Amino acid sequence: MMCECADFKCADEYDPLNLHICIFAHLHIKNVHLQLIMKKILLIVILVIAAGCTRAQDTVDTKNIQKIPPFKILRQDSTWFSAANLKKNKPVMIIYFSPDCSHCQHLMYDMKSHMKQLRNVQIVMVTFTEASMLKMIQDFYKTFDLKKYPNITIGTEGHTYVVQRYYQVRTTPFIAIYGHDGKLVKAYAKAPAMPELVRVAKGA
Repeated sequence: MMCECADFKCADEYDPLNLHICIFAHLHIKNVHLQLIMKKILLIVILVIAAGCTRAQDTVDTKNIQKIPPFKILRQDSTWFSAANLKKNKPVMIIYFSPDCSHCQHLMYDMKSHMKQLRNVQIVMVTFTEASMLKMIQDFYKTFDLKKYPNITIGTEGHTYVVQRYYQVRTTPFIAIYGHDGKLVKAYAKAPAMPELVRVAKGA
């Protein structure tokens, strides 16, 4: 006996067993189709939510960060550096990072090959590592051979979180670029493509 379950037709309509099998098969197929549809709908919803979250994380509220924050950091050599030590009339790039953050490390690898273009930009890298764990910053400094770049200053604000709260940093690296007049030019909640970063910093 043959049963075309997709069309819900049975060759032998007088066979109750065959009819039951046909009905069961048809319902099973409809259930499978429904599950597939529901999975597709769920996937679409997840993608929409994820896209919305990504846009939200990428957006920086610049209203209250128009000026360079009053930071004070302990450098890898145990000396202090603050906003007051910045040179006047030169652009500033502030990078909030974590020494063990893979995205921060990737940013540094990319940036090193563009340091000639960024040589006139004061780059201040701020983290939140405890002062007692200064070795993490020292290791980061050595790994990327930052002594070659006098325009880069690296240090920790410890658990004061002045800079973190100022920018409302949720993920690292966070980047803010200020022009030679000390006013905000651009802020990034996550690292942009290096050509864009260089272009904005050079034009600041």
